[in-house]
Amino acid sequence: MEYTEKINLENKKKLQELLKELPKFCSDFFRYLDTRNTSSRTRLSYGYDIRIFFEFIQENNPVYKKMSMHDIPISVLDEMTPIDIEEYLSYLSYYEKSDGQAVTNGEKGKSRKLSAIRTMYNYYFKKEFIKTNAPSMIDTPKKHKENIIRLDKDEVADLITTVQNGENLTARQLAAHQKTKYRDIAILTLLLGTGIRVSECVGLDVADVSFKNNCMRVVRKGGNESTIYFGDEVADALLDYLELEREGLAQKATPEHENALFLSLKYSRLTTRSVEKLVKKYTGAANINKKITPHKLRSTYGTNLYKETGDIYLVADALGHKSVETTRQHYAAIDDDRRRLAGKFSGSIFHEDE
Repeated sequence: MEYTEKINLENKKKLQELLKELPKFCSDFFRYLDTRNTSSRTRLSYGYDIRIFFEFIQENNPVYKKMSMHDIPISVLDEMTPIDIEEYLSYLSYYEKSDGQAVTNGEKGKSRKLSAIRTMYNYYFKKEFIKTNAPSMIDTPKKHKENIIRLDKDEVADLITTVQNGENLTARQLAAHQKTKYRDIAILTLLLGTGIRVSECVGLDVADVSFKNNCMRVVRKGGNESTIYFGDEVADALLDYLELEREGLAQKATPEHENALFLSLKYSRLTTRSVEKLVKKYTGAANINKKITPHKLRSTYGTNLYKETGDIYLVADALGHKSVETTRQHYAAIDDDRRRLAGKFSGSIFHEDE
């Protein structure tokens, strides 16, 4: 898991630089987060979200606008009222960065940023560094239920067929396709057949995969290692790639990347962004009129598993969700479909067989 260790180190370095910008008192909070088994990516995300909060304070308070963010005292947290927090959430709907770039946030983005400052406030409130806890008095922005975007079985077949024959690709895309066809089939089959996250996919090393037991080791969110099992379709796709394409790519890879399972034409570990582009390219070529991302392939797997088993706990475990409630929220729409089906079925009792 050298790749995961490298990413964790990079995230820790970024957070160290960010802490030089955030108020001095924030260092205690992030040290606390480190003891709570949070991932380096989560801590870094908290850092970015909390920085936006203090940028808002500086922008709207003439006293703090004149001083460096790093020198803002902890007393500022007590000065914030629930109304101020509501104004902050409103500010998040649309604001401009210092470079003029416009940023917007919907309910999901606002909820995440509110969660970050709530966690920070809770820490300092429990430690009695502050006397008030304004964010705790604010309701989480209501999220509108979104339909699960996923591929149906015919669309999955069309997608894989498109990767196999290269149909509807441009001349430039076809040139690359001839060198990466088996890799691309392996990636899509793996995502559809296991539901792993794209970050988990690109983080795999060759040594993480065992064909003896058809399983692989992945590092989940939070840094926990988990064993994921896969079927023969995934095994066949991976073996084809390993035998027909990867060896040629690995021969030119640098020592830093030579252990990576999925390699690019630049002979380095494939990135999450590259997989996102790959999915977009092939779903477009397959004429699938849905906005499909690697995460939607994960949703496709989760949906099919839930439909087949009806076991929400199994789905939560397979997807690596820490809480089954997270899974339940994602797949509640399927439960609604099942209930509607039950309602239609009940009508048959009033009709005699012909």
